[in-house]
Amino acid sequence: MENHTTSAEVLFNHATTLYLHTGNLVNRSRLKKKCPSSPSEEDLPDTIDCSIPQATEAITPEEREELKVSVKLFICEADLSSIKDAVDKSCQALAVSQLDSVIIAPPVLPEGESQTLENLQPAWRELEGLVQSHKIAAIGTSDLDKELLEQLYNWAQVKPSSNQVNLASCCVMPPDLTAFAKEFNIQLLTHNDPKELITAASFQEAVQESTQDLKVADWRLEWVLRYSIIVKSRGIIKAKGYLVHSKRSNL
Repeated sequence: MENHTTSAEVLFNHATTLYLHTGNLVNRSRLKKKCPSSPSEEDLPDTIDCSIPQATEAITPEEREELKVSVKLFICEADLSSIKDAVDKSCQALAVSQLDSVIIAPPVLPEGESQTLENLQPAWRELEGLVQSHKIAAIGTSDLDKELLEQLYNWAQVKPSSNQVNLASCCVMPPDLTAFAKEFNIQLLTHNDPKELITAASFQEAVQESTQDLKVADWRLEWVLRYSIIVKSRGIIKAKGYLVHSKRSNL
C-alpha cells in the first residue's frame, strides 16, 4: 500500500493532464480499474491515463453502418480548444473517424445570468468546423427555449439538428418550442441531467479520495463527455460511458 501511495504521489506531482475513461458501463460488472503504477523517475508521463482495458470494444468498419454513435459534451471551462480535444479523444477511444451526433452543454453561467446567442456562438463555430471537417455528422443544443433556439438557427451556418429539454423544469414541452422544432425539422429530446454534471469540488474530492489525500486543488475539470453506441436496427444500447479531462493549473 505504501509503494502504491508513493507511486501515485510521484505521478500526480509531475503530471499536468488527467484523462479518465469509465469504459463500457453496460458491462460494468466486469470492469477492473487499471491506472499507471510504479513509474521510474526517468519516464514520468505528463498525462495520467486511467481507463478500463477492453471495456469498450472498438467499432469495426464492418459494423459501423449499423451503429449510431452519439455524445453529449459538458464544457466546464471557457477554453474552446476543449471541444475539438473532446471530439478527437472520443473518436480515438471508440475507434471511429466520425461521431453521428454531438449535443453540447455550455459552461454553467453565474447565478442570475441567462444564456444568450452571443454566449453560444464561439462554441457553435467550433462545432461547425468539426462538421465541415467530417468529424461530426450532426450537432445539437441543450436547454434552449424557442426564442434562443430560433436565434441560433437563423444565425448558424450548420443548423442544430436537435435540442434537449429538461423535463425537471418543464413537465410538458412548450407549444411554441414544439411548433418551431416541427417546422424546421429539429428533433426535441428530453433529459434529466443536472445543470452541472459534476462540480469542480466534487471532482477534486473524488480524485483526492482515490489518491490517498493528495493535494488536488490545482486540478481543473475541463470537460466531461458521455457517449452511447446504439444498434440502429434494434434500438439496443451496445455501449455507454464517460470520458473526463482535467488539467493542472499550477506546478
